[in-house]
Amino acid sequence: MLCVQFLWILSEVQTSYIVSSVGHMCLSTVVMAKVLGVTCAGDQSLFTSLYTSLAQQLPKEPMEWRRSYGRAPKMIHLEANFVQFKEELLPKDGNKALLTFPFLHIYWTDCCDTEVYKASVKEDMQRWQNILRLHSSVDWLIVVVESDAKKKNKTNILPRTSIVDKIRNDFCNKQSDRCVVLSDPLKESSRSQESWSSFLTKLRTLLLMSFTKNLGRFEDDMRTLREKRTEPGWSFCDYFMVQEELAFVFEMLQQFEDALVQYDELDALFTQYVLNFGAGDGANWLGSFCAPVRSWNGLLLRRPIDMEKRELIQRGEASLLDLRSYLFSRQCTLLIFLQRPWEVTLRALELLHNCVQELRLLEVSVVPGALDCWVFLSCLEVLHRIEGCCDRSQLEANCSHTVGLWTYATEKLKSLGYLCGLVAENGPTSEDLNRTVDLLAGLGTERPETVNSMQSPYKKLKEALSSVEAFEKHYLELSHAAVEMYRAIGRMRSARLVGKSLAEFYMRKGDPERAEGFLEESLRLYVAEGWSLQVTHTRKQMAECQKLLRQTDDYLQTSALLAGDANLNQEERTHFCQEILSFASQPPGPSDQTVALSMAAFAQLRQLQFSPPGAVVHVGAALQLELRVRCLMPVAVHVGQLAATLHFSLEQGGARGRAGSSQRRPGQGPQGQGDGVVLFPQGSPLSGAGCSLTPALELYEMQDRSPSDSSLNSAGVVCKNVHLLLRRHDSNASLDTPTAGVLPAAVAVDDGAQMLRARDVTLQPGDNSILFTAPTGEPGSYTLRQLCGSVGRVQFVQSHIYPVVQYEVYSQEPQLTIEPLSDNLLAGIPQRVKFTIATGHYSIKKGDALQLSNTDSMPILHSSRCSATILSSTGEHMGERALSIQSSEKVTSISLPPTPPYHTLEFQLEVLCHIPPAPLKLDSERLTNGEVRHRSKSRSHADSAMIHIDQKVSIDCPWSIYSTLISLTFYVPFKAKHTLLSAGRRKYIQVCLQNVSDSNFHLADPVLVERQPTTTVELLSLNAKRQQLVCSQQSLFCLWEMRWAKDLPPCLQCEFSASFVPISALDPPAAFKTYRYEFQLDRVSTLYSVKAEICPASGDKHCRTGTLCGLEVSITRQAEPSETEGEEEESTEIEGLKTTKLMYEVVDNSSNWAVCGKSSGVVSMPVAPSATHRVQMEVMPLFAGHLPFPNIKVFKYLPHSAAQVIQPDTDSCLENDNLSLLDKGLDDQGDTASIRSRGSVHSVGSGEQQREQQRGLPMPRLEPFSPGQVFNWTQGRQVLVLPATDDHVMEVNVT
Repeated sequence: MLCVQFLWILSEVQTSYIVSSVGHMCLSTVVMAKVLGVTCAGDQSLFTSLYTSLAQQLPKEPMEWRRSYGRAPKMIHLEANFVQFKEELLPKDGNKALLTFPFLHIYWTDCCDTEVYKASVKEDMQRWQNILRLHSSVDWLIVVVESDAKKKNKTNILPRTSIVDKIRNDFCNKQSDRCVVLSDPLKESSRSQESWSSFLTKLRTLLLMSFTKNLGRFEDDMRTLREKRTEPGWSFCDYFMVQEELAFVFEMLQQFEDALVQYDELDALFTQYVLNFGAGDGANWLGSFCAPVRSWNGLLLRRPIDMEKRELIQRGEASLLDLRSYLFSRQCTLLIFLQRPWEVTLRALELLHNCVQELRLLEVSVVPGALDCWVFLSCLEVLHRIEGCCDRSQLEANCSHTVGLWTYATEKLKSLGYLCGLVAENGPTSEDLNRTVDLLAGLGTERPETVNSMQSPYKKLKEALSSVEAFEKHYLELSHAAVEMYRAIGRMRSARLVGKSLAEFYMRKGDPERAEGFLEESLRLYVAEGWSLQVTHTRKQMAECQKLLRQTDDYLQTSALLAGDANLNQEERTHFCQEILSFASQPPGPSDQTVALSMAAFAQLRQLQFSPPGAVVHVGAALQLELRVRCLMPVAVHVGQLAATLHFSLEQGGARGRAGSSQRRPGQGPQGQGDGVVLFPQGSPLSGAGCSLTPALELYEMQDRSPSDSSLNSAGVVCKNVHLLLRRHDSNASLDTPTAGVLPAAVAVDDGAQMLRARDVTLQPGDNSILFTAPTGEPGSYTLRQLCGSVGRVQFVQSHIYPVVQYEVYSQEPQLTIEPLSDNLLAGIPQRVKFTIATGHYSIKKGDALQLSNTDSMPILHSSRCSATILSSTGEHMGERALSIQSSEKVTSISLPPTPPYHTLEFQLEVLCHIPPAPLKLDSERLTNGEVRHRSKSRSHADSAMIHIDQKVSIDCPWSIYSTLISLTFYVPFKAKHTLLSAGRRKYIQVCLQNVSDSNFHLADPVLVERQPTTTVELLSLNAKRQQLVCSQQSLFCLWEMRWAKDLPPCLQCEFSASFVPISALDPPAAFKTYRYEFQLDRVSTLYSVKAEICPASGDKHCRTGTLCGLEVSITRQAEPSETEGEEEESTEIEGLKTTKLMYEVVDNSSNWAVCGKSSGVVSMPVAPSATHRVQMEVMPLFAGHLPFPNIKVFKYLPHSAAQVIQPDTDSCLENDNLSLLDKGLDDQGDTASIRSRGSVHSVGSGEQQREQQRGLPMPRLEPFSPGQVFNWTQGRQVLVLPATDDHVMEVNVT
């Protein structure tokens, strides 16, 4: 298919590469392959004179190469192979080779004479054109070279353009650009340089266009050939040669990435056919690759092109290994050109594994060991090839890419050693020697490239198979090199795997001492990462090694682990278990000691249950522990004694008792499930073979309490096994990690020590239950530390138990507590309280009694039938005993029944807290210095506004010489307040009684009486019902009318009383209790009445919005003030008429009215009954409808000369909310408009007035009237206001 010239061109592709002085691989020179063929016709001597300049100038400038199918453009340098034009060089029909294809044809001429042109040049040019047309070649160019020297020799020449024009007219009618002129190319003038530049640009453009066009045609033909792969007769080898030719073209263009893509596509296509063959869909052409393998000489990467294997592929005689070897060698060459040598190693490892699988899929006959030889040689060949293009520093930095090949080569050499008998203890047999000879024969002769190399793969393999010593030498070299590389890159798993392979090799050689170290490292890694199957297999090897080395303790430990390993079958497990039992049953010698093994290999703790569940008992109490254990042995094992050591501590429990203990009880931790059960986690070190080397955290609560009052200062968490968590991972572990190589020390069992013991226990395979009785002789905290099971001469020890298992033995002092049976104790009614005596270590004897001090405010109610309940420490009911209660004036004595220690005595009593009468005047909330007054006894409850009373009871107990002071809090269930109401001259007193408790009461007989010595007022009850129900948070209002014959007294002292009883106490009937409330009323007479009238504008019957209306305010004196009231008012006398000054104010807080003009003023009222003062002003309604009247307020106007009167305490009476202040002094003017501002009653006005007052200027002041002194007739009245017009729009929404 390809001619001899193609082989010459291939020889140019063999570009050498060297390693620079800095260790980086680079190409020595960029050799431009002459892939673009160009034929030269016409004047050959002319072309020869220009060839050197043309060959040098053409590749200097890059060209942008745009390809089809959206591929990215690239910049390439073009270099042409100029040859003399011959018709034999033109492609024949069916020959589509790219490498021998001439992409451009150039005709050279320097003719400048018309006669010569017509005589010879035109005819020769015509002949050249006909030949090109005959072979369908349309890529041509005519170059006319002009020379000034030649023009001077010709006197009759035509102008310069005459010959060029003739040529264009004769040959380039439609393609005038195919004829170019090159002026004086051998000169260095600017005209010559410009002509050269134009010519080279044209030449590059035509070359690139022709190459792109023909390359596209070639790719289409190749694609068409690939699509015919399903047709009969299609050959992969033929297609391989076609696509490889495309790869060669890209490689010669320095497009190594595109060339590599072609080989990768061939690789993927062949792989897919092999996979299809394995699935039953085979192609006919694969039969040639199924031939038996006759040669296994490995890869050849020292040649850019392996022509021998290429010829085999071209002839269709290549085997699978030949095709794969040649294909990988080409990929390797291109990857090295791309400076990606590390990808070569990755692809090589994948290739070697795939070839082994492909030979099995194609069912190719292979001599045993032949594939191992091929893989071994290939691995070393790839490594040598990489070493040749990289320096040592690069190899060491990138050993992660090569270590896989070292390991694979080690495995194959080991396999060859086993096959040829080089690992056997007795050496190879004759059959092994014959097999070795056959394998060496398949290697053939050594290749010329490696004959002179002392470390060639061929020589290494031949030497390794020659003797046992040589094999061991090469195998150990490769193995140790692989281990060191894996350790250098941190791949410890792979290093341990190679080490395990070395251990197997040493065991086969009968050297268990060297194998032990590698097995221990591998086992430690597998256990740490939880590879159970690998752990089992390695332990079996370890047991064999330890048995040969006579390491009895270690062998027994490993046998125990294997006996409990579920990955082994029953027979193997029983064998290892019998090894332990046989050793345990042997009588010990004089120097023999007890062998301690790990409990994790023997049994697994499941759970521990305390009885009683709280794991807190008093001294001498019974405490049992039920331990559930899963025996891992395959047969029943008799345990002579199972014991658990206890650590005693006084940190918890002791004299402080249960109240001071902050210990986490069993069942309350993360592993607990309540009811005194402690669960042992499966992932703990107790779980055996698959456990982690890192122990679990042991966290404890730490509390720092004040020694004075035991208050908590700080709290924290402390870890008690930091020494286990922060150690080095490679350190020898304790017994909890049975693979660490350190066995536990035997536990000495002392009969006098504090331990949990169970004797003669037979553990069946699976779950077992063992019952222990815990010692409780001394108060303190007991912690389980170790667990030890003795089987003859063998002890199975668990030196650390997690989670922490503790129980507490306490010695408690007697305690007395009194607590109510309800949420709140209510005053005024009998309440039951519960007495609880925790006897602790004290025994209540006959005659012991509680002495309670009596108080008048809280008597103790008792009946003849009063009993006490006795409970055990576990809460079990032990019985009831009668109580004897005797009361005297100061002491109540309660005789206690005999009660043993650490029991509880409970009984109930009734107490009654009397409700004190409400104070005549509540304490002021603030003192004169501004501090809040603290009330000692009665104060409001923060949540429910209930008044509560603290009652303290002193109790003398028989077990103590000191008195115990108990405080009980009672809550008053009611809250009362009063209000003085007025209706003209008539007066009413309203009392509101609110039930602020959570109970419901019946109230009866509400009574209001005057508490003065002489009765001056008659209180007429207006309450219809005698008895009423008042539920929780409800109020009852009672009303009385005041009637008097003469004048009202200035001060009226009253007492309200009502009988109450809880609803729950009606059945059986209970006596009613009385609630009293005392209060005082001051200044109760009505001094003034205020009336107001609103008149519409003239001409209107009703007021309208937006229209001014008249407001007339009448202030009428109803009675003369009493002496006390007269002292409070400032009066003046003018012309025999005594008057007082009042200030009125009209405001509308609801914004219904707009007060126009002055809204406040000062008036003078005569001190005479029925004296009236009228004030008129204008108001404007802002809304339509029935509007309430504006608010009218009246204040006492006291001039600056008047003495200040202290504001009286109204004691729960209703007061006016807001007061208006004057902006300036009102002494000099009668009426003025006021600026309303909210403030203190004693405040005079604005900030300016306050500042003037600070300067010492006298200012008037205002004081409100007491409730009932001013009666407003317009309170609650409304006036009809109509809209401004009748025209309005009503919006109605209908849904």
